[in-house]
Amino acid sequence: MVFPSLLVGLIALPLAFAAPKPSPYSNTLSKRCTNSATDRSCWGDYDTSTNYYTTVPDTGVTREYWFDVQNGTASPDGVERIVLTVNGTIPGPTIIADWGDTVVVHVSNSMLNNGTGIHFHGIRQNYTNQMDGVPSITQCPIAPGDSFTYTWRATQYGSSWYHSHFSVQAWDGVFGGIIINGPATADYDEDLGNLFLNDWSHETADVLALQAAATGPPTMPNCLINGTNVYNDTTTDVETGSRFTTTFSAGTKYRIRLVNGAADTHFRFTIDNHTMEVISADFVPIVPYNTTNLSIGMGQRYDVIITASETSGDYWMRAIPQESCSDNDNVDNILGIVRYDSTSTSDPTTTAYTTTDSCDDEAIASLVPYLSYDVSSTYTVEEDEEVALAIASGGVKWEMGGTSFVSEWDYPTVLQVAESNDTWTTDQHVIQLATADQWVYFVIETTFAQAHPIHLHGHDFWVLASGTGTYSTSTTLTTTDSPRRDVAMLPASGFLVIALYTDNPGAWLMHCHIAWHTAEGFALQLLERESEMSALMDVTNINSTCANWDTYKSDDDVVQDDSGV
Repeated sequence: MVFPSLLVGLIALPLAFAAPKPSPYSNTLSKRCTNSATDRSCWGDYDTSTNYYTTVPDTGVTREYWFDVQNGTASPDGVERIVLTVNGTIPGPTIIADWGDTVVVHVSNSMLNNGTGIHFHGIRQNYTNQMDGVPSITQCPIAPGDSFTYTWRATQYGSSWYHSHFSVQAWDGVFGGIIINGPATADYDEDLGNLFLNDWSHETADVLALQAAATGPPTMPNCLINGTNVYNDTTTDVETGSRFTTTFSAGTKYRIRLVNGAADTHFRFTIDNHTMEVISADFVPIVPYNTTNLSIGMGQRYDVIITASETSGDYWMRAIPQESCSDNDNVDNILGIVRYDSTSTSDPTTTAYTTTDSCDDEAIASLVPYLSYDVSSTYTVEEDEEVALAIASGGVKWEMGGTSFVSEWDYPTVLQVAESNDTWTTDQHVIQLATADQWVYFVIETTFAQAHPIHLHGHDFWVLASGTGTYSTSTTLTTTDSPRRDVAMLPASGFLVIALYTDNPGAWLMHCHIAWHTAEGFALQLLERESEMSALMDVTNINSTCANWDTYKSDDDVVQDDSGV
């Protein structure tokens, strides 16, 4: 089976999932057990051994949220600038639900002159493709003065974030956390919630996107830990802002849900003198492992447990931009503080762990899913295409398989499917996956000396191999206990091999999660089981949103100037 796309190799095999292998760490299912600090593995009638791809608690509970996307000003590092907010804050409110709950999010657009759409990053949207929140793919943009209601089921558990998928406005502030409560693969005492790592500029993101398209990625002046940091203006030598600070109590185990929400910064996260136990990668619980530093790419999430191993003192928390793929003027000053005495006001004097500057993912051997599926090991290579940078007359463009992606805001893929219009353009870069329950392999590679975080909507995927150099048929693929996640790093001048299973009808975006690269066309879309999509759609809702967008577009002479996603 051959597809004209980014993929180097693709196969589709009609194979059912292999039965999950029992983990050596698994516990016996205890009916009606209580999730507690001494047994985080259980969750009522379920536990960490429950196959969440096929079994979801029926809670009967609906969690309802109202979000208003607004223009505003803010000064996260003490320097005031124009921003966009959700309900007036950056980050916006956190969505909190239990595994199996239904989540309803009403989004109103109160901005003066901007469309929007909210994507719930990593939420698989099982049979709810229309709720994926991607203008030009699953909906028209929400026009100013209009609203849209997203409804989806929390079929997995763990940590993530929501963000706008319209232009680059996520990096002006339209984002917030997602916490889906459920069992965990290690015990802890307190849940400290999401901890966001962001890069930050004093220019708006749309200005930076124009710079990126004209001359390449801009250098960011600062980064934030959980929405705050200090900034030293070199012209005045005045430090503004404040550092994120948290207090530990000796002996307590804290769960922290790390989220890299940056536009273009890969971080290495550490806390001086402390070790992290990593229990989840994206929305996938893993067999726990220990580390003193964690590599986290744009869009990735890791849940970690940190034991308060000291008895007193103040310790630096560090989010270190990796200079091999990130440009930042404040590399050594992206710092938070862990205190053992809440009354302390001193800066820590602790020493950082020795780390390697690298934008590689955590090792495949480290990210072993607690619930293990073997992947089909039979495959053939059909094509050899790659990710590339193109310099066009209009500026910088990114290509996958020779195509720079563009989809139209006012004619999203779902509407085209509803109208039975299969005249897909080359720029829409549609890969048709018509058959249910098949394995599909992608090999993505690049000769460009920059790493890229590859994100797939609507699926976890299996990471089978990655490395520098060129993929070949002799490359060893990890098909047993391979990591599953929804964002993985394509190494600089290297390759990434992933597999997915066609179990979720819809139009699903695959793209680089560097903000500028998505806008510049580094994307494609998988049209999965198209024949089943129309029956799952609310076409009236799609048409209503599109009609309001068309009216706004006409009245305000709106011109699409990016990829549409």
